[in-house]
Amino acid sequence: MSGLSRTSDDLSPRRRKILYHAWHRGTRELDLLLGRFADSAIGELTDGELDEFEALLEVDDRELFGWILGKAPVPESASKGVFAKVLAFAQSHPLTG
Repeated sequence: MSGLSRTSDDLSPRRRKILYHAWHRGTRELDLLLGRFADSAIGELTDGELDEFEALLEVDDRELFGWILGKAPVPESASKGVFAKVLAFAQSHPLTG
């Protein structure tokens, strides 16, 4: 997978920025996880969920990996909502190949 696979032509500037950021975190693993989720969900996320997703995109890579792998406690503020949706998406859409 080479990256962004969804067109952003129909998105607001805020959603375009979030979509781009999701694919350009810095670590390929998180790019694939968050970028694929964003491709799938960015058009349907509410304003509140966009706020949560933007906050999630700002979490340090090591910390976020710890949450994902279950090696670090997920803060209550991130344990539900969009983070849960990202994890559910990853489980139901595993990378293959």
